[in-house]
Amino acid sequence: MKRNVFQKQDDNEISEPVENKGGVSHEAPGDQTSASHLTDIINLVNINQVYSDQTPPNTVFKNFNLDIKDIKDRGQFITIMGKSGCGKSTLLRYISGLQEPTSGEVYIYGKKRTSKDRIPMVFQQYTSFEWKTVLQNVALPLILKGVPKNEADEKAMDMIKVVGLAGHEDKWAKYPILSGGQLQRVAIARNLVVNPQILLMDEPFGALDTVTRKQIQLFLRSIFEHAKLDPTVVFVTHSESEAVFLSSDIFILDSEPANIKHHFQIDLPEIRDESVRYSAQFTEYVNKLGSLMEDLKSERK
Repeated sequence: MKRNVFQKQDDNEISEPVENKGGVSHEAPGDQTSASHLTDIINLVNINQVYSDQTPPNTVFKNFNLDIKDIKDRGQFITIMGKSGCGKSTLLRYISGLQEPTSGEVYIYGKKRTSKDRIPMVFQQYTSFEWKTVLQNVALPLILKGVPKNEADEKAMDMIKVVGLAGHEDKWAKYPILSGGQLQRVAIARNLVVNPQILLMDEPFGALDTVTRKQIQLFLRSIFEHAKLDPTVVFVTHSESEAVFLSSDIFILDSEPANIKHHFQIDLPEIRDESVRYSAQFTEYVNKLGSLMEDLKSERK
């Protein structure tokens, strides 16, 4: 039996709200003796981010902690929300290695993040190489890893079929030869072809029209639900309905400095199709999430 939206959960689950916690073991990320007995995937520990070149200095994070644990034999879709400028995208850059915090530690699977930890990231803007075909774009990460071209092309073609671009593999990966939704599928395929356990997505559908956006949300859920990769997707969006449709967990960040204002689980069917959007539970989640986001705005006025 499904619980009511935002109902207090069992003791071994996360209740809502959770304020500036994150559940991180500051002493031993990756320690399997915790009550949850789950493997740490990502730990952000005592993160501080201060831009001292601004007047006054801008403190985005102050002793910020976030803990994401694995769920055995099941992927998870973690969404981060909050007002513009609260640090959502910065968190993804910490995890990917594109940015280092002023202080604090980033752990990936219980070990401090190093330059060798390559975690793929899909951005809002199209990132395909326009002078390469779809096949060449998707095969590129494998080629860079030293995979022989024939093998790389074969694996890339398999992934192109998965993302629904079969028949487009020899087209140049640029607009208007491909639509915006197709170009984002190319980016997703290029990142998935190396079988990542973590995939970061920073508002990847923000530039798409409403119809295409819904279509690619369905596509992404289908990849997530049926992938053998058992992936952890960390996703940033400003859309309440998108967050609810895609997510297993949602974190809402406050700002000045950022903290975890709310954290709750989305208890919708694990396999989701378009009919989920018309359920009473979906609407209740979206309305509640919208209310929480409005509260953030009003608290800062």
